[in-house]
Amino acid sequence: MNEADTAGLDRDLSGLDWRKSRHSGGNGNCVEVAKMSNGHVAVRHSQTPEGPAIVYTPSEIRAFLAGVKDGEFDYLVA
Repeated sequence: MNEADTAGLDRDLSGLDWRKSRHSGGNGNCVEVAKMSNGHVAVRHSQTPEGPAIVYTPSEIRAFLAGVKDGEFDYLVA
């Protein structure tokens, strides 16, 4: 495995500055993101902050954001 494959394994994410979008509704179904010191981005569900988080590399986040901007995921919203 390379670093990208193990990015989310055995990491202590408790000291991160987690942020939720200001556009989030009040129903609690939100994601929170936190930038890690190594440039990776952690993502978790706001209702279970003690639960698991997915950690993405900077290139994975850039690819995702580019896809959002290009409308790649628009078909998911009806």
